[in-house]
Order: sequence, then C-alpha cells, then structure tokens
Amino acid sequence: MTAAPDAGTATATATAATTGTATDSPNAWVAAHIRRFEETAGQPRPGISDLLLTTRGRRSGLLRRTALAYVRDGEADGEDGAAYVLTASDAGADRHPAWYLNLAADPAVTLRVGAETFPATAREIPLVLVTRTYRGRVT
Repeated sequence: MTAAPDAGTATATATAATTGTATDSPNAWVAAHIRRFEETAGQPRPGISDLLLTTRGRRSGLLRRTALAYVRDGEADGEDGAAYVLTASDAGADRHPAWYLNLAADPAVTLRVGAETFPATAREIPLVLVTRTYRGRVT
C-alpha cells in the first residue's frame, strides 16, 4: 500500500476528508508509540522511519490514527515524487489490519511525517513494486 502526497500539498493542515479529532489505536503499544511520536516531534525511534496515518473508519465513519514504519519509493506512485510505502502485515496475523481495510474503503488519508502533516491518497501497489521496494531492506 502506498500513500502519495496530494499534488501541491505540504501544509500543516489535513484535507476535509480527514479533518477532525482522530481516535488513536486501541492497541496499547501503538497508542503509546503515537504519544512518543507527538512528544518527540515525529522522531519516536531515531533511525527508524515512522509516520502517523489517519484514516476514516469504514463502518463508523470516525477518524482513526495509527503509527506505522514506512519506506520511501520514488516510483511506487507512478508520478513525480516519492511515495510512502506501508506494509499491512498486522504483525504477521492471518488477517489485514483495520487501517488497511479503512484505506480500501476510503483512500483519502492524512499523513504526519516528522513535524509535517499533509493529505495523501492511498493505493495498493503491484507485487513487482513491493519486491523492488523491499529488496535489500528486509533480512
């Protein structure tokens, strides 16, 4: 799954689609990670690329926020600029994480990377791009 910044956006506000107060992940570890992200201006784990992803709940319609690691890929979005590549593994579970299901229902998201918050649009990427993106990064 990639999330590419919407054209011409690099602002500190979110789009109307994801404006409002988000509910943080019910997972205690993820909620603590979100708090560390906020307390450290987006650097909760130095040397690891983390972001906050805000989606709209597919059933509730409420905003949901989670913390995820990401990699950058300059070709994943098929346009100029790099995409943020997220892996929907749910810690190796046999089901998709809730945030992935929310993206499948509504790809309009808000990303916070470091201190910058901006709207983006998510989409699945072909397996060939997944393979290329993670080659040499995962052991």
